[in-house]
Amino acid sequence: MPPTPRPLRKLGFLTIGLFDEADPRRGHESTLEIIELGERLGFDSAWLRHRHLQYGISSPVAVMAAASQRTTRIELGTAVIPLGWENPLRLAEDLATVDILSGGRINPGVSVGPPMHFDEVKGALYPDTADTEDFSHERVRRLLDLVRGEPASDFSGVQGFEVFSDRVQPHSPGLGRRLWYGGGSVSSARWAGEHGMNFLTSSVVKAEGPQGPYDFAEIQLSHIRAFRAAHPDGEAARVSQGLVVIPTDSASAEQRARYEEYAAKRTPRTAAPQGPARLMFAPDIVGTSEEIAERLHAHAAFREVDEVAFALPFTFEHEDYVQILTDMATKLGPCLGWRPGA
Repeated sequence: MPPTPRPLRKLGFLTIGLFDEADPRRGHESTLEIIELGERLGFDSAWLRHRHLQYGISSPVAVMAAASQRTTRIELGTAVIPLGWENPLRLAEDLATVDILSGGRINPGVSVGPPMHFDEVKGALYPDTADTEDFSHERVRRLLDLVRGEPASDFSGVQGFEVFSDRVQPHSPGLGRRLWYGGGSVSSARWAGEHGMNFLTSSVVKAEGPQGPYDFAEIQLSHIRAFRAAHPDGEAARVSQGLVVIPTDSASAEQRARYEEYAAKRTPRTAAPQGPARLMFAPDIVGTSEEIAERLHAHAAFREVDEVAFALPFTFEHEDYVQILTDMATKLGPCLGWRPGA
């Protein structure tokens, strides 16, 4: 463990973008307003979760496109797009288009694996190819190649009055360096490093060893080190950590009580690995910015990163997010050595 944590270089936040089925526009507008607020507060990045057949953002690329036209500086990311739902070629086109529109501010994060509830949705998603779809890392590699400009077609040139390219258009040259892999295991961290991606590590990891005791921070630290050991950039390879932190500096008494109740209800799942996948969840951190900073500085994995995308709780109100983000930018960030972007 390094003797002191790295000063925080990039401060970001992650939102799920919940909405009411009866008024979905209001929820999406709230998400865009939160991103605009984040830019005014100096945040370096805003990240969107991805939810299919739920009441959260189902099309983060479209929301990033909208946000790109309402902001000028803040980077926009996804954490994460599950590629089991996507055609890599079409996604590459969409990502490149939004990256061009944003002026090169997009940070697409992706993951692999079969779509959630695949048996129930495969008839609508892949009616003819469900049994042959490849949901492995190969799907990510295809996206990487296409974004980075590898050929997508055997044909290029002029046909009649139309001109055709053999690679994805538009091509955004810097986008290939801003692709992130969201992983929770040593093998996924190593794969991301070997393929020159950036690495997103969140509040969920896999407890892969058969014996306890299990320490979330130490497991996450092992993933970060495996990623950097495999990455061509070594210790300079980018890692972003995404814990749930809720600063209460300017919160009302009612908000503080509600935040503490929210975290308390989620604490039991952090005691031991959960389910067949043996998932370990990090405890939510609620308190003043000084209290949160003290806990983060003692966190083995946090000490080795200089970028974060703190996750906003799922079910809070717009006004709560305003308070939390304001405290993050004005209180917590400076406690961690961060300075707001201009």
